[in-house]
Amino acid sequence: MVALREASVEEIVESLAFALRYEGRKRVNHADETMARITADRLVRHLAEAGFVLMRRPGGEAPSNLGHGG
Repeated sequence: MVALREASVEEIVESLAFALRYEGRKRVNHADETMARITADRLVRHLAEAGFVLMRRPGGEAPSNLGHGG
């Protein structure tokens, strides 16, 4: 079994913001960088306030670290 660790707020925000800007690896034009970041931040705050905890496998990279310039 793979050991999990709690994902940091920044990792969650980065992943959600990436999902709002890209569909797969294709950039979507209707998602502005700033709006994606604001939306992701609000989603993370809501999830935290609702008691959610997101876990992450060791060694995984955030989508923004995969060469998309996000």
